[in-house]
Amino acid sequence: MVETKSGTAAVSDDVQLYLDTIWYERNLSANTVKSYRQDLLAFEKWLGKEILECTREDLQAYLAEHVVEGKATSSRSRFLSSLRGFFKYAVEKELVAENPIANIDSPKLAKRLPDYLSEDEVDALLNAPNPKKSAVEWRDRTMLEVLYATGVRVTELIELKRESVNFNQGMVRVIGKGNKERIVPLGDEALKWVISYLENARPELMSNGSTDVLFPSKRGKTMTRQTFWYAIRRYAIQAGIERHLSPHTLRHAFATHLLNHGADLRAVQMMLGHASLSTTQIYTRVANERLKTVHSIHHPRG
Repeated sequence: MVETKSGTAAVSDDVQLYLDTIWYERNLSANTVKSYRQDLLAFEKWLGKEILECTREDLQAYLAEHVVEGKATSSRSRFLSSLRGFFKYAVEKELVAENPIANIDSPKLAKRLPDYLSEDEVDALLNAPNPKKSAVEWRDRTMLEVLYATGVRVTELIELKRESVNFNQGMVRVIGKGNKERIVPLGDEALKWVISYLENARPELMSNGSTDVLFPSKRGKTMTRQTFWYAIRRYAIQAGIERHLSPHTLRHAFATHLLNHGADLRAVQMMLGHASLSTTQIYTRVANERLKTVHSIHHPRG
């Protein structure tokens, strides 16, 4: 195994050519290519020969070691994905006669339940920004209210236009993935916050710039997703929420709390903008887990 100028171990020429090809043709990120490289390099190092010479038995032995070592199912699945891509390329380029990974199945990944906040935690988070303190915190409180009331993605929220809100109907028009449009109810509380924000805080934010987005930055421009995400984390700390949060946490809370209170799954699907009902069904598992917990705590034979 040779080393590159940076001191890291180098993959074989065939693997490097593959990595260069997918980076160029598929426009992959540097991190994705790096992950593929690490998987292929580790396998080559273990194999002790050219990766093109590996057999189905070699792959099975390597995977068996992963199981014995207690490697996560997700790690084994990612490794197989990296190998599948490489050997598909090798077959297309006629570098191998047969694909040794063709009939090896990926391990089934357990569906991870989404992180979400309890209703009390949501109340604490929503109350963390102080509208009396500044126009920015008034904006942030309103954004959190809209985020929880509608279940929109953070990217969808920061891209909302002023004209997206129908004040008479209490609805908001959202442009989601694939440029698909959906209409979502705002609810009385969020609508009240939007109206007061437009009257009392947005004009101050717009004094330094010009934009048609509903929630501009303090410089009057379109806010970045990262800026608002950092704000959410800061308010979570203020609210005493120590658990891990993701940009989707309030979206997960929106869906879970609706189902906990008896909402129809299809209606939740439409509001979230999921193309498939199966994507939304993960939240029924969250609701079911909550029911199990309630039963075990309160039932005399739980």
